[in-house]
Amino acid sequence: MKRTDIGGQAVIEGVMMRSEKGTALVVRRPDGSLAKEFHHQKTRYKKGSFPTWPIVRGVYAFVKSLSDGMSITTRAAELLGEETEQPSKFELWLSKRFNKSAMDVMKAVAIFLALVLAIGLFVLLPIGVVELIEWIFGEMSLVWSTVVQGIVRLIIFLLYIYGISKIKDIKRVFMYHGAEHKTIACFEAELPMTPENAAKCTRLHPRCGTNYLFLTMAISIVVTTAVTALCALIPGFKAWQEVGLNRFLFRVARIVLIPLIAGISYEVLKAAAKRDNTVCRIVRAPGLALQHLTTKEPTPDMLEVAIASFELALHPPKGDLEFEIPKQEESKPEPQPAAEEPIA
Repeated sequence: MKRTDIGGQAVIEGVMMRSEKGTALVVRRPDGSLAKEFHHQKTRYKKGSFPTWPIVRGVYAFVKSLSDGMSITTRAAELLGEETEQPSKFELWLSKRFNKSAMDVMKAVAIFLALVLAIGLFVLLPIGVVELIEWIFGEMSLVWSTVVQGIVRLIIFLLYIYGISKIKDIKRVFMYHGAEHKTIACFEAELPMTPENAAKCTRLHPRCGTNYLFLTMAISIVVTTAVTALCALIPGFKAWQEVGLNRFLFRVARIVLIPLIAGISYEVLKAAAKRDNTVCRIVRAPGLALQHLTTKEPTPDMLEVAIASFELALHPPKGDLEFEIPKQEESKPEPQPAAEEPIA
């Protein structure tokens, strides 16, 4: 079985595929036609440079995926013919203040809000839940408090995934996610790239972002617990504990450790996907199981979209390919009959 380095992302009524050469995006428009785009990768970090170092490259990949994901989702909506959100007055002010385009400012604001939501949902909420538990049952040691917070965070994550999988529009995105995985599996199985062959392939993939998210949650429990246990050995730690300073410092540390945890998770994901021994299968198993929620069985027309995106990423044009969105004709008011003059 051959392996491809092409990865993808499901979007609104379409699929994005990314290769070393660039990014392909194919969207099924309301009239049934396929809107296709390809943009060559403009910058690549040199091998051995700081962004390519182990751990560090995972942080860069995480940030880039957030930025690119927002751009691709917005572009998919445009290709689909949906109206995109207009920048607010505040975003327009930021655009002028920092001499950036309104779209770049909107992406930055959206990423910032997403990070705030993630910190609130997966950092502050677990802390609040543990404090409530301690208020009812008594204070726990800092190590146990860290472990329980990690478990609560993991439960919140699973409930969040389960909840959004029930939303109709998200379910369709998850179906395209399944189409993306089946297409890659079809290519790696060396089968002819047809919707019929892709439909027979698995929709679970070891290098999926779902696996990465689960690994990030699991590794955060290990890392934060290890840091907590090591700090407990520092002289004077008990004095900090008496005034509550240690708990405040660890809350700050959990946020500071997010890039490190993201980098470690990225390296673990890459290593587990490359090998097929018992340890790697155990590491992959929870993420693969979670993909039963984040991917759904696609329809043949969805597979056709995913295959078209994959083929475009595999065999890109020499230059960038941009789909011209048809301009909507302004509706002219129908002529009204002339009013009859009143009879004298």
